[in-house]
Amino acid sequence: MDNKTYAVVDLETTGHSPTKGDRIIQLAIVFITNGIIGNKYVRFVNPGQKIPAFIRQLTAIADDDVADAPFFEEIAEEVADLLEGTVFIAHNTDFDLSFLQSEFSRCGIRKWVGKKIDTVELSKIMFPSAASYRLQDITEDLGIPLASAHRADDDAEATAKLFLACMQKMHSLPEDTLNLLHRRSFRLKSDLSTLFYEAVKRARTASRIQEFSHFRGIPYRNIPVAIADHFETPTYPIDEQQKTGLLKRAFPTFERRESQFGFMDAVWGALSNQSEIIAEVPTGIGKTAAYLLPAAIRSIETGKPVVISTFTNHLADKIKDDELSKISSMLGSTVTATVLKGKEQYISLGKFEELQRITDESYDETFSIMQILVWLTETVTGDLEELNVSGGGQLFIDRIRKRSNALAPDEQVADYHFKLLDICGQSNIIITNHAMLLSDLNRGQLVFSQLAGLVVDEAHQFVQTASRLNETVFSYTNWKYVMGQMGSDATGQLLHQVTALHKRLGTDRMQEKERLDGLFIKFTALFDRAVSTLTAYQPIAQKKQQGNRIVYPLDKLGDGRIHFSKVTEAMTEYIEKAELFTRGLSNKTDNLTKKEQAILSEWDFWVREMTIKAGEWVEIFLDNDSDDYTVWMEKDRRSIPGSLAVIKRSLDSAPMIRTFIDRLKEEQTGIVWTSGTLAVQDNERFIARQLGIDDSIPLLTFDAPAHFYEGAEIFIVDNMPDIQHVAQSEYIEAVADAVVQTVMATGGRLFVLFTSQDMLRKTYDLISESEQLEDYALFAQGISSGSRIRLLKSFRQFNNSVLFGTNSFWEGVDVPGDALTAVIVVRLPFSSPDEPVFKAKAAKLTASGVNPFNEFALPEAVMRMRQGFGRLIRSSTDKGFFIILDRRIETKSYGQRFLASLPDVPVKKVSLEHMVNELEN
Repeated sequence: MDNKTYAVVDLETTGHSPTKGDRIIQLAIVFITNGIIGNKYVRFVNPGQKIPAFIRQLTAIADDDVADAPFFEEIAEEVADLLEGTVFIAHNTDFDLSFLQSEFSRCGIRKWVGKKIDTVELSKIMFPSAASYRLQDITEDLGIPLASAHRADDDAEATAKLFLACMQKMHSLPEDTLNLLHRRSFRLKSDLSTLFYEAVKRARTASRIQEFSHFRGIPYRNIPVAIADHFETPTYPIDEQQKTGLLKRAFPTFERRESQFGFMDAVWGALSNQSEIIAEVPTGIGKTAAYLLPAAIRSIETGKPVVISTFTNHLADKIKDDELSKISSMLGSTVTATVLKGKEQYISLGKFEELQRITDESYDETFSIMQILVWLTETVTGDLEELNVSGGGQLFIDRIRKRSNALAPDEQVADYHFKLLDICGQSNIIITNHAMLLSDLNRGQLVFSQLAGLVVDEAHQFVQTASRLNETVFSYTNWKYVMGQMGSDATGQLLHQVTALHKRLGTDRMQEKERLDGLFIKFTALFDRAVSTLTAYQPIAQKKQQGNRIVYPLDKLGDGRIHFSKVTEAMTEYIEKAELFTRGLSNKTDNLTKKEQAILSEWDFWVREMTIKAGEWVEIFLDNDSDDYTVWMEKDRRSIPGSLAVIKRSLDSAPMIRTFIDRLKEEQTGIVWTSGTLAVQDNERFIARQLGIDDSIPLLTFDAPAHFYEGAEIFIVDNMPDIQHVAQSEYIEAVADAVVQTVMATGGRLFVLFTSQDMLRKTYDLISESEQLEDYALFAQGISSGSRIRLLKSFRQFNNSVLFGTNSFWEGVDVPGDALTAVIVVRLPFSSPDEPVFKAKAAKLTASGVNPFNEFALPEAVMRMRQGFGRLIRSSTDKGFFIILDRRIETKSYGQRFLASLPDVPVKKVSLEHMVNELEN
């Protein structure tokens, strides 16, 4: 590192705005010279005002701590002198530096002048796969100690160590990557270009082992291929002693569980006999190990892979990262595994390189390119989901996804998806997701064929996945984005570049250009008119909907269909002319520069995208008379037409699923369906029938260990208002009160589960406005920023956290141990009768003489309730309370169906006051 002095600064303040009177309460500066942390300057500062409660909670700095401290006016000159001539570093310089400059001005002190480095910006580039760039998150990921987050002294030291970790990572990068980064670093917000320049100079003189391949000048890491070392074929452990011996190799404290052994035998039987089974396996018996062990043995025995399919890519990654090594330990040899996702999940290096030649980059695009360049030196999968990019960067990511299997010769060598497909044939276990598995139905060349077996975990979600694969979506914003790529003639835009290319080559196409412009204007006008029809559409019989989200079935458009037909005609004519517009240029590739070839390729790409959109338009708006599908419209009152979406989805997925499964059975493939929730009382084939599984195949059920749920209790609050007999606002007030009292009694660490985003938002807003829980960390799905995984991570980081969640938090969320104390169920999890898919299915059942409530609505809600309970107890040592606020569970005859579906734990029907007293004790 150079001999500059770096000053790493962190401030704690009473708020975010010095112009509105907020002041510094603690300041810390850590100095770095020659790559070594040296002197430190730490001061409490008297703000001359009370420290707000939430700041006291966040920083653990009280009024007494600053009572005898100097005012900033007394130390401002000293601080300015310390910072003079240094490079200013902070984790978010926009806050720390601007706040400090404002305070210098207030005190009549000269402003600091110099170069600044933002470690948020730097760490995002150097660690592009980090889950979060909050200081406490990124330091935890890197193993940097941070004793007390939001204390200036600890934060400044951690930021200094983070900066040094970034520099260490930078100096490990190949010279070609550093050159590409340096070229773009001048467009960043903080002064990182000098750092990259110094790193380039250092790389030129350093001798390094060449670990990277190159694709058209871009370094990337090769995919390592694990070599199996099966010296002899393992045999399946028939008796309990053999099973126990194997499991103890991976789990030294393993205790025998009868259900685990029973399920393991059932899986082995299905795979070795090439038969089909369906098994409900609860949490707590070691389900994943119980199917992975026989799957691995069967693969080694046959020399063919076994496929494990799960609901999400996250779960697929988790199986490989957390479970496969344990199976290798059991067998004493390497079990090879490959995670395989849809091709769109992977980067197209050809497209990435091409866009760098033609794109006039925005800040978000530049930043994303820099992140990708670093990521390519470390990824061994090419899976774009590994990247953590900004919202604007996500648009760039979508443009570099692999869309086609047609590859140039040099692309094949560097294509991650192509390599992974090849590796799959050499793997014992292929781990994939339900959507990727089912997509084999639409592939010309099968991916999942000649298998030793298939295990479908989270099988109850297979139905939903199949339904979504048969889904077509119209999104107004997405359409406008695609249209804007070709229609704009502004300088630097694609159409302008293609026109300039014609002029340079002397292929005068001005008449065709004018014709193309006219067709685009016509198409756009008709499109806008059709969208106006949609935004104005409101069925007369549709009752007024609560909240900002509006959902209408779109079954009768009447005269509006004429507008949609005209859009198709105009769009088709425009696409034909757009294809012809560059046809003459394709024959002149020898006269084109690489950048010009990339421009042509980009034009062809967007013509193909428009062609796909044209097909979707016909599918949704002009071909929707079948009873096998339902079509509906969604929009948000606050953003019309921007929020407009129209969705068409299949109502019955069983035929599609069985077509796929029957093909595997013809190949003599053993098939295992499993999940923690597959049956409900009085309707055990509820999921099996939706999967198209024949009634002759029995549903196997395995019980959790007898003591597994000993730490759980169920409370039914019997003095809540009846949800069906009071206004929604009154019920929400009662829910908010119940949540506040429960949180105070438990100290937080609870989930509040809703069935509608509107009720969640209103309850959250009411609690927030009351300030009764201002000392607690509140997170709300759809309100707090971040994905479901990010919200969960934030929830786990605080001992006093509360998470408000809707549908996706009812299942697939793992919070073991003391991190979760209670789950509150706000209302029984029935689907809304106005939800379009539910409504269409119910109508279809009614038409066939079946009671939709008993045969569909009730079992679906009972299944969801079981899944909600499963969030609470994830291991035999967990303790927790499952609290039901909806009195229908005791006042309605069907309420007993819900309780009967839950594990046999104590159920107490009590008042809210009585429950709170019990929780406090």
